[in-house]
Amino acid sequence: MKPNSLCNPNRCFLFSLCSLFLITVSCQNVQDSPFSESAINALSTMEIAPPFQIELVASEPLISDPVDMMIDENGKMYVVEMHGYPLDESGTGKIKLLTDSNGDGQIDNSIVFSDGLTLPTGIMRWKNGVIVTDAPDVIYLEDTNDDGKADVRETILTGFALSNPQHNLNNPLYGLDNWIYLAHESSVATQAYKKEFGDEGEAIFYPVHPHGSRLPKNANGRNIRFRPDSHLLEMTAAASQFGQTFDSWGNHFLLNNSNHIYQELIAERYLQRNPDLLVTKVTQTLSDHGQPADVFPITKNPQHQLLTTVGVFTSATGLEAYQGGAFPKEFDNSTFVAEPVNNLVHVDKLADDGVSYTASRVYQQKEFLASTDSWFRPVNIYTGPDGALYIIDYYRKFIEHPEWMAKEVVESGELYEGTEKGRIYRITPVGSKPADWSKSLSLGEASIGQLVEALANTNIWWRRNAQRLLLDRKEKEAIPLLREMAKNVDAPLGRLHALWTLEGLGQLSIEIIKQALMDPVSGIRENAIRLAELYLNEALGLRDALLSLKEDADPKVRYQLLLTLGFVDAPAVSQARQDLLFKDIKDEWFQIAALSASSVQHSTLLDAVIDHSAADVSAYAPLIHKLSTMIGRSGNLKEIQWQVQRSTKKDSEEVSEWQAAILKGLAQGIKSKELVSSDFQVVQNSLIRAFFEHPSESVREGSLQILRVIGLPNSSISTIALDRAEKTIQNKHQSIERRAGAVYFLALDSPERHIPLFKGLITPGEALPVQLAALHTLSSIPGQIVSGYLLEQWKVLSPEVRKAALHIFLNDPIRAKLLLDAIDAGQIQKTNLDQGHRIRLMTQQDQALKDRARTMFAENDDHQRQEIIERYKSALDLKGNALEGKQVFLQNCSSCHQIGGEAGTDFGPDLATIRNRRPASILNDIINPAQSIADGFDLWTIMLNDDKSIQGVVSAETPTAISIQQIGGQETTISRADIRSLIPLGMSAMPVGLENNINLQEMADLLAYIREAK
Repeated sequence: MKPNSLCNPNRCFLFSLCSLFLITVSCQNVQDSPFSESAINALSTMEIAPPFQIELVASEPLISDPVDMMIDENGKMYVVEMHGYPLDESGTGKIKLLTDSNGDGQIDNSIVFSDGLTLPTGIMRWKNGVIVTDAPDVIYLEDTNDDGKADVRETILTGFALSNPQHNLNNPLYGLDNWIYLAHESSVATQAYKKEFGDEGEAIFYPVHPHGSRLPKNANGRNIRFRPDSHLLEMTAAASQFGQTFDSWGNHFLLNNSNHIYQELIAERYLQRNPDLLVTKVTQTLSDHGQPADVFPITKNPQHQLLTTVGVFTSATGLEAYQGGAFPKEFDNSTFVAEPVNNLVHVDKLADDGVSYTASRVYQQKEFLASTDSWFRPVNIYTGPDGALYIIDYYRKFIEHPEWMAKEVVESGELYEGTEKGRIYRITPVGSKPADWSKSLSLGEASIGQLVEALANTNIWWRRNAQRLLLDRKEKEAIPLLREMAKNVDAPLGRLHALWTLEGLGQLSIEIIKQALMDPVSGIRENAIRLAELYLNEALGLRDALLSLKEDADPKVRYQLLLTLGFVDAPAVSQARQDLLFKDIKDEWFQIAALSASSVQHSTLLDAVIDHSAADVSAYAPLIHKLSTMIGRSGNLKEIQWQVQRSTKKDSEEVSEWQAAILKGLAQGIKSKELVSSDFQVVQNSLIRAFFEHPSESVREGSLQILRVIGLPNSSISTIALDRAEKTIQNKHQSIERRAGAVYFLALDSPERHIPLFKGLITPGEALPVQLAALHTLSSIPGQIVSGYLLEQWKVLSPEVRKAALHIFLNDPIRAKLLLDAIDAGQIQKTNLDQGHRIRLMTQQDQALKDRARTMFAENDDHQRQEIIERYKSALDLKGNALEGKQVFLQNCSSCHQIGGEAGTDFGPDLATIRNRRPASILNDIINPAQSIADGFDLWTIMLNDDKSIQGVVSAETPTAISIQQIGGQETTISRADIRSLIPLGMSAMPVGLENNINLQEMADLLAYIREAK
């Protein structure tokens, strides 16, 4: 609801919802306030949900451009100012030290604690100073003479990419486990600002310990955790954009622009222990109300830019799990997240959901906090020592990066408008007193006993800082007190923090761990398992204590137990892992956890899975496939041969599904091994027989997939089989599937020997799958014979066959030149090539071919694109028909896009996410897709160790694997060990020239359909 003024607006700035809240500067003259008049007036633009109040704590002229804050144990507030956003790298960033001289809850004094920073993004209290993230460095600042200014500046870590500030490392956070976590992701592939933000980073390391821990280039774009005292440094499994948070039990929640909350569910240490397992997913999205979720701004005259997505999350930042203890109980387990583009703060309630959580919006059709002021830019959220939420308002006219702005806006001179402004707000329940921590807070002077007591505080600020201070002091007096707190039945959070504080001090005993494993609170049992993991090799007695949790009622406890037991190689433990797996077989996370074990017995587990498998439970087939892939990757020939033999038998139709899953998994796994055909002589005959005679098409496909990898035996059996395949191809009475499969089988021989046969199959009267099989086979033959034949037949080839035929031209430079010649001669039209074909031509290794292709497809040129946009602007004035627009979408867009998760291929961005953009912005994207590439949808080339390459969008990354989605939707998972290089192409996968297929009315219809999407 909107606040109403309860007094003369010329004399004071009181507003409330029926006395809901009181602004702390009420009835003061503006001249007497430390706040600017603009900042005070901004309060009247805000709507905050009951039962909360909002007040101004700090504003210009004392602060400007704030992006993060921290209140230390002595009641001093530090604020990070990033003045350089979006393009200034000249060193204008600052850290301000703020104080409240009279204790009235209003900041009235500021001092520059440190300056000369590039684009600082976060701050955390550490030792007697602060840790600040400022790419490419993580730095430590300290004031040693109490003058309020840092006189010590040390670089702790270096090597991070200095990229678009939205993507730089940020928000350092002290974890429950005594590690410091940094939010971090890959450097952005910039197009317009390569000079400023083209840096991709370097190896990350401690400059004072250069020969110690070292991470790969820019940490592979993942979050970092480190312990400065011991120079430990690790990557986590996931990445986060701007912000991160932990809940009370140490669960790690992350975000990116469009996904406002997801959770890392498997740590990197579990993924590294079994190199045969390729995992493509390490996080789970929690929102049950869409991704991106709808938001409900109230902004008047919003400053939305050309590529701003309106009405959904487009700039989620500053995620904060509320653990302040001052809000009503119903806000326990709530998360708050800022949305600066839409000028609001959103809140969700977390509920248990298996191994993870579900995040549900608290307020329907409205937000926790929103402003009518388009300059209100909440970018971060902080829980203070008083339990209040502090909202950090960057307060700028523009928050979007110019990479995604219209040219005229970038050149307007207004990019930095508002850089002299900035605000920090305090949110508390109605009736709360003003902040008094500036005069009353003295945790830094607390006794050891008081610090231990603070571990049980309901406010995470006290627990986190007390734990950190206890580790800093390292006093023996704390040990018995911590052991007592670890047994305190009335303080579950105190028990939890005492356990981890003892661990950090090296004083955690096995008996205390065993006690914690039996704790009545599931979150403590889960953490006790993690703690036990640190001592598995030292205390064998812990194993029995862990195994006693096998039947725990909480799935999170069972999941963590399964992960931890993966480090133990013992028969009883292996059996326990199987039991845990089968209890939760339908949960993919339990499958990953079971397979990640360093001592997993592939064959034994596979037998058990097959024995337990049920036809009506779909979870078994993918698990069998994963296990078989691991067997293939292990290179254990005896095991591989046995699995092939059992999977090619035709005992009954019922077992064919698991047989096929084994064969296809083995084929995928052995691709990565340097094996020769003679290694498989024992099973080649079985595979040939299964290909021709097995009743299951899936088993036949799986047999062929393995034969493609291992080849045919050098014997008369192969001659007979090839002859049989040729007869099958020529027999029109055989099924299309059998004949197409026989073509692929014949390709196992030297394809050159069968060119006449294959050519004869490429005719309009032949079944399409047979034609495509022949084309695919011909593409493996080097030279110009095949490509010349295709040019001769081009006029009679059907569209689908032409599309496939073009791939043959793209396999080597000689054919690519023939294709370009044919286009120049008019033999092939440029419109016959889709964007995937064009990109492959424009990214040829041969520079002359690359230049020629880029010149040929010069409609990508901005000037020509702009002329087309101007021509199509008249479509904006036409009345569109959404029903007709759906047909336009299906014919022209569905090969790469979906609408609301339906009707198309999940390759490019879901077009429902842009439905609230201005029609002119959507039109610009359609006509000129290369102007700006949405985050996560830029094209890459992956060069493999075997000299092959794959192009597409990186759809998932984990510590051990990369998944790449190719144009058309096919997804391939590649082990990092098989990758030679990963090259960004700086191109959009969306085709240019779509206007050639869509007239003005059809464009109006398409826009109407997109705008109505749900």
